[in-house]
Amino acid sequence: MTYQTLSYLHLLTVVPSAIIGAYLFLGSKGTAFHKQIGKVYMALMFLTGIVTLFMEASIGPKLMNHFGYLHLFSLLTMYSVPTAIISARRGDITAHKRSMIYLYLGGIAIAGSFAFGPGRFLSSVLPKFIP
Repeated sequence: MTYQTLSYLHLLTVVPSAIIGAYLFLGSKGTAFHKQIGKVYMALMFLTGIVTLFMEASIGPKLMNHFGYLHLFSLLTMYSVPTAIISARRGDITAHKRSMIYLYLGGIAIAGSFAFGPGRFLSSVLPKFIP
């Protein structure tokens, strides 16, 4: 897959995740709907983590001529999703909540803020959609 294709696939997973994640943070916890939409959120976030691992770093130093610092957020995402699921199933809501906060802040808010930086794909695409 090309970098551009991976970028669009990444956007298709992360944009809904950002919206669903915000809803989950603000909405009622523990309801049947929270659990259902949470599963969708977790699947999208895990897929986001996988997709981003295939995207070559375009800025800064590279490890193995592919991975950059931003890939650490991919690993955080792929660790936080199963950790949060396991915690919730065990009834450890404190650990679940902590994992979800790390996932949303690290995987969406912080990593997402880098996407708008100079030289990044999103910073070149976004002006085409916003006048």
